[in-house]
Amino acid sequence: MRQLETTVKHQEEKKEQDMILSESADGIDRRGFLKCMAWAGTGLVWTMSAGVASSSVLARTGKKAANASFSFVQISDSHIGFDKPANTDVSATLQAAIARIQALPHKPDFILHTGDLTHLSKPTEFDALDQLLKSTGVDVVYVPGEHDVIDNGRQFLERYGQTPDGGRKKGSGWFSFDHSGVHFVGLVNVTDLKPGGMGNLGHEQLEWLEDDLKAKSSSTPLVVFAHVPLWAVYPQWGWGTDDSAQALAYMKRFGSVTVLNGHIHQIMQKVEGNVSFHTAMSTAFPQPAPGSAPAPGPMKVPAEKLRDVLGIADVNYIKGEHHLAIVSSTLSGAAAASQMVSSEAHQDTASAAHSEAPASVKIDNFSFSPTPLRVQPGTTITWTNHDDIPHNVESTRKIFSSPVLDTNQTFKFTFKEAGEYPYFCKLHPRMTGKVIAG
Repeated sequence: MRQLETTVKHQEEKKEQDMILSESADGIDRRGFLKCMAWAGTGLVWTMSAGVASSSVLARTGKKAANASFSFVQISDSHIGFDKPANTDVSATLQAAIARIQALPHKPDFILHTGDLTHLSKPTEFDALDQLLKSTGVDVVYVPGEHDVIDNGRQFLERYGQTPDGGRKKGSGWFSFDHSGVHFVGLVNVTDLKPGGMGNLGHEQLEWLEDDLKAKSSSTPLVVFAHVPLWAVYPQWGWGTDDSAQALAYMKRFGSVTVLNGHIHQIMQKVEGNVSFHTAMSTAFPQPAPGSAPAPGPMKVPAEKLRDVLGIADVNYIKGEHHLAIVSSTLSGAAAASQMVSSEAHQDTASAAHSEAPASVKIDNFSFSPTPLRVQPGTTITWTNHDDIPHNVESTRKIFSSPVLDTNQTFKFTFKEAGEYPYFCKLHPRMTGKVIAG
């Protein structure tokens, strides 16, 4: 494993990383800005006014925003059940996040969890999460991540299928509710991931969203939350939602829209017109900044730095002015200047491809290698997962489908007939491969 060093930029430093992206499928004007705060340990208060975001350091506030009508906390990507080197005790770091919530100078009205509650959708993992979050004494509102729907979302909906106002969630778990004059919309973009694609909302959910928003005045503040970002953070890694442009089009007439997401395990913020986008840190492990590593995935940092790169977001709403102040703080409460952290990057797949036997495929670095793999009809191929994240092997023609493979687990399939067999990982659909028999 090679070491990848990444410099974490402090938000107040003059040398911020401003990434100007080209026009993409989400329909957002790339003349706007993208500020990547990576894993910055400084807590920041983000205040939105007339579509422009401004920030101040958390240490300079320390209390609930003046005149705030209510507040809530966003947590994300707890990955209960994960136990690899990037964090061998994710329950402990979630407990640290809970301690931060309990230490807030004001009790939040509720908690939004923006997905990947669990790592493998196991009942014991959901049980452990439930017990931990009960200790907050605060109601929790959930949307699923891709790791929560490995069983097609059955357990997630059984446990969290009720809306905060007592109704039932729609479809695979989307819903809305009103709180103190703000309309909240929870979207699900992880249950219909296609080969090579990003997050996906789907026609049925988009129709529901259009109808849901029609009844609301354009002066109503919106808070929209989902797991995968609703803007194209980094399509090369699947960090975005294919059909988000249509969803965002329904929100153009509203004066104040805040979009909260998880999935990428780091803070990124962007403002486009009336929409403020904000992604959250994980409570489990960090991921690399976009493009700074060969692939996304759990990033190992020195043990003493781990809680500097995990955190929560505290959100305050100021009634009448439609301001949302977002305070992102780390579990350690660190507000350090620039620091160097290292991650264990995976081996290059090009060199790894030659280390396996001809009838085997290595799953590593969020890729299948070698691909395409040419074999004779009748050959049995073995896939082995070398990543710290679970994957599966799914035939695009529904000829074969593996269970979810954790680290070092394998799947075998015999290709009896000649032909081409494309496949992908259902959890991470940008991962694609092909077997050619004959």
